[in-house]
Amino acid sequence: MHTLSPDRIEELTALRHDLHRHPEISGEERATAERIARHLTASGADRLWRDLGGHGVAAEFTGAGDGPTVMLRCELDGLPIREISDLPYRSEVAGKGHLCGHDGHMVSLLGVAQALKAQRPPRGRVILLFQPAEETGAGAKAVIDDPRWPELRPDYAFAYHNVPGRPLGEIGLRSGPGNCASRGMQILLEGKSSHAAAPEDGLSPANAMAELMRALPDLAQGRIGEPDFALSTLTHAKLGAPTFGISPADGELRVTLRTMTNTRMDALMEEALALVSSHAGALRVNIHWHDVFRAVVNDPDATAIARHVAENLGQPCHDMPLPMRWSEDFGRFGDDGAKASLLYIGSGEDHPQLHNPDYDFPDALLPDVIDLLFGIVQEILAPASA
Repeated sequence: MHTLSPDRIEELTALRHDLHRHPEISGEERATAERIARHLTASGADRLWRDLGGHGVAAEFTGAGDGPTVMLRCELDGLPIREISDLPYRSEVAGKGHLCGHDGHMVSLLGVAQALKAQRPPRGRVILLFQPAEETGAGAKAVIDDPRWPELRPDYAFAYHNVPGRPLGEIGLRSGPGNCASRGMQILLEGKSSHAAAPEDGLSPANAMAELMRALPDLAQGRIGEPDFALSTLTHAKLGAPTFGISPADGELRVTLRTMTNTRMDALMEEALALVSSHAGALRVNIHWHDVFRAVVNDPDATAIARHVAENLGQPCHDMPLPMRWSEDFGRFGDDGAKASLLYIGSGEDHPQLHNPDYDFPDALLPDVIDLLFGIVQEILAPASA
């Protein structure tokens, strides 16, 4: 017996499909947030916060007695990727799509809201957070920086991400490092232009760029799972304007830095900055950081609770031997003091990869995910032992 009836699941599935048709990317989630807020109000939320850290929405469901605060978090945003599929509910917004499953994550939490409407926790409170701008790494920080955050701050925080390549419905669990820290490094080099017939009278960044394009990827070290793991991936290069008559003055490189721990990220940043400085010579250098993600470090107590609930539900669990290389800004809630755990739920061994243009959230996950998330709430907020 699932938490919600088949009719309720069918309604949530239809809502998921409609959200899929109308994706909004990071920072633009206004209409999605309004829609979510209406559903939370209809589910009897005791309190609603809007425009958290941008377009974020949070709902509070209170129990009768005192107890801890449990937060379940999902993401509002889609991706700036054109969807390529024959789905009847494919994206209707040019160049944008829900190709990471956030539509399914949202509907999962709305399912929990319906369960809480029918059965409030005996104590404590539940916060359902619909966070903006996860894909850029900005959303969780913006929510925590919102002056209203202390009103929501949880003792426990849980979220999940669907994981293509793993068996459908498998619950991946990992205490400690779960997702890598990452950040984008934008390197702007400025010299002096000249006529292409007299390049010696200018200062071109071409040589420095060529050297850095070889040297920056060489900062990679170790393997995922090792404390010194580091990855430096060149993602973009631009030199001057596309002409034949000008020796260029300007150049740009973009590199993604990735590490398993935040401490290692600090060191990798210093290594990358030193490398740029050593090759820049007389060029003027400007560095900008983008898409900053802290590492996700899963709390062992919170992870153990999720495991216990999953096992009691008969859901298959998988002890992940290694962290995920991809990043998730959920880690900031653990940094803020919550006992936080991100769960990794299989979306099918042959399922299209996240961010693929033909990706779609597997609706078959919804009943089991709602059971798991609602079960976690019930486990933590059960009546206190006498």
